[in-house]
Amino acid sequence: MTWHVLGAGALGSLWATRLARAGIPVRMILRSAQRLVDYQWAGGLTLSEAGHASLHAIPAELPDAATPIQRLLVACKAYDAEAAIAPLAQRLTPNCEILLLQNGLGSQQAIAERWPQARCIFVSSTEGAYRDGPMHVVFAGHGQNWLGDSGGGNAPAWLEDLDRAGIPHIWSTNILARLWRKLALNCAINPLTVLHDCRNGELLQHRQQLSELCEELTELLTACDQAAAAEDLEREVRRVIEATAANYSSMYQDVRLGRRTEIAYLLGHACRSADSLGLAVPRLHELHRRLREHLSQRGLPTD
Repeated sequence: MTWHVLGAGALGSLWATRLARAGIPVRMILRSAQRLVDYQWAGGLTLSEAGHASLHAIPAELPDAATPIQRLLVACKAYDAEAAIAPLAQRLTPNCEILLLQNGLGSQQAIAERWPQARCIFVSSTEGAYRDGPMHVVFAGHGQNWLGDSGGGNAPAWLEDLDRAGIPHIWSTNILARLWRKLALNCAINPLTVLHDCRNGELLQHRQQLSELCEELTELLTACDQAAAAEDLEREVRRVIEATAANYSSMYQDVRLGRRTEIAYLLGHACRSADSLGLAVPRLHELHRRLREHLSQRGLPTD
């Protein structure tokens, strides 16, 4: 079965090139005719890994192509994902599978609700990649991919494709716990790196602020029936900060490059969830307010 990959960004390109390298059928879906021309001119996608570059001439098409889609990997940003899938709706087969690689929470649930005929599989990834040019992806850091559906269904047989492609993966029967945990880590770390204008490691100078945020995030996760995701959260936040001390967070990089952030699916989702439960999280709301004000001052979207 063909893997259709929507989104030729870093992670989408990383998955596509590894699948294609393993001889697994892959097709890229590009959003515009100009993008398709640029892709064809480049000859496909280039993957750089361990200092070695390889070109993969993966077939590409536009959203209005006629071929049916049985398995769709959506690697767009959270704020783009639902709108990017919409032009493909007529091509989705009954009982198709949609793999969602978005950060945060909210976009996945919206997509699952809009296309109930699909089995939506949520993915939480710690792999590192970045684009070094329009059609060139660099594999920057090995990690793990957790996959699962919100209903806790059984693992699909096509995970064998990931084995063949060398894509690390773990099937999770509680993928929401994994996604909530990652959301909490991002809420504790990313906004502070933007507001303090610093690398991850420098947040250790703000231990009290981190501790207070982790306290509220732990209360929120527990209230959302995600006690497992809340366990030892502050210790995990400090471990991640120490392990990535020299790095700039993804949100910091987005702001520095003048790009829209995924604030609505991280801090925004956390604050909305707390409000819906009647849970007071004043520090999270204040952090959300300050971050939105910071983005507005730089002419960036605040949602």
